[in-house]
Amino acid sequence: MKTTLKSVLFLFLFTFSLQSCEDQDDVAAPADLQINSFIWRGLNEVYLWQQDVPNLADGRNLQPDFDQFLRGYSNPEDLFQNLLNKPVSKYPNGDAIDRFSWIVNDYTVLEQELSGVTKNNGVDFRLSRVASGSNDVVGFVRYIIPNSDASTKAIKRGDLFTSVNGTKLTVSNYQQLLLNQDSYTLDLADYNGTSYVLNGKSVALTKTVLEENPIFINKVITSGSHKIGYLMYNGFYPGYDDKLNQAFGELKSQGITDLVLDLRYNGGGAVTSAIRLSSMITGQFDTQIFAKTQFNTKWMKDLTSEDMESLNYRFVNNIDGKALNSLNLSTVYIITTASTASASELIVNGLKPYINVVQVGETTTGKNVGSYTIYDSETLFTKKGINPNHKYAMQPLVFKISNSAGFGDYQQGLQPTYQQYERVSTYGVLGDASEPLLNLTISKITGTTAKRTFDDAVPNTPYLTDSKIINGLRHGMYFQNGPKN
Repeated sequence: MKTTLKSVLFLFLFTFSLQSCEDQDDVAAPADLQINSFIWRGLNEVYLWQQDVPNLADGRNLQPDFDQFLRGYSNPEDLFQNLLNKPVSKYPNGDAIDRFSWIVNDYTVLEQELSGVTKNNGVDFRLSRVASGSNDVVGFVRYIIPNSDASTKAIKRGDLFTSVNGTKLTVSNYQQLLLNQDSYTLDLADYNGTSYVLNGKSVALTKTVLEENPIFINKVITSGSHKIGYLMYNGFYPGYDDKLNQAFGELKSQGITDLVLDLRYNGGGAVTSAIRLSSMITGQFDTQIFAKTQFNTKWMKDLTSEDMESLNYRFVNNIDGKALNSLNLSTVYIITTASTASASELIVNGLKPYINVVQVGETTTGKNVGSYTIYDSETLFTKKGINPNHKYAMQPLVFKISNSAGFGDYQQGLQPTYQQYERVSTYGVLGDASEPLLNLTISKITGTTAKRTFDDAVPNTPYLTDSKIINGLRHGMYFQNGPKN
């Protein structure tokens, strides 16, 4: 954040820290309530919808029954869910407000997840109900991560699976079967025109600690007079920003005339990486506002107009002093699906006031809110003075984000300019010009007719979740550093 806002928030948090000390002198949290007390304290201060949750009201911790209230939750995760504003865990049928806050019992794992490091066998997949209303689940392999266990096995994009270790996948057991085991066997299946049936093939897989390079494909496709840069980018991980800049340098050196940014499986990540990527796509808008943030009522009420200006995030021209390889484009083509979320949606929405954004594919997830990592520490936002008695940390929704024009209400997703659903029966090869979504995009660039796809061989099944969410990456949009950093 900018210096002015840092100062305001530092003062706010310093005041809060002093108040906390006073409160603790009066009603110190018993040792057995340290985790639950941390959850309440953190959400009371930073949660985006703090004012909408009665049990997060200021002064609630001074009420006589507060310790009894905290003791009512032997599982910290249950307390966390109970303090959220209509969480999806309690409102699963479309009425949820908070769909994305989460908590972990080991902040080391959380920090790794946010940088793209997970325990993973390398199969990126989507899970769907086999039909609307059914509890049976089918998995679709979307791609295989290089240098993973799966990359050495007989499994590929487009493969289907319906059971694990011989047990049929259902809505109630998929997490246990796919998340809670380091090794398992996927039982592959085919669609016979009416149902999914096992085909006798299986693949044994083992998870390892895997760091996924989000730059999955970077190439140039020549079509007529067009030299089309194609970049498939699968996560906004700051540790790869330099390599992303190098990838843009390669495209720039080849003199591309157009850019296709494929975010179909990108669930988000760091806002700073999104700003840098958008600045690489453009370059002609340096220092202009890219996005605006808004925090909860308690944080916003005392900010001056100068402080409000500090909530703006602007296009940049460098990464830690290294110049960006910007393309100065006036049009960008972005491929999206229902798995495109958070920082990926920020790219689409943030660029729209400045250049022509042609979105191809499916409507996105609809995540216009983001988070910070909250620790049980003196500052909440850093590990300074962290409680050594536990490793719980939270990733609650803390801010709402909009573009420079003030538009940020896309909870129902960002709709494509040209709609085409991705179907497993016509998946094609990622990065190949004949792959349906890329082929349609190329046709819009060149003015030619797109290759016709027949997408009814396998039905369009209701989306349930995907491997990124299961493995902890989730649909994220976050700031790396808290307001005091």
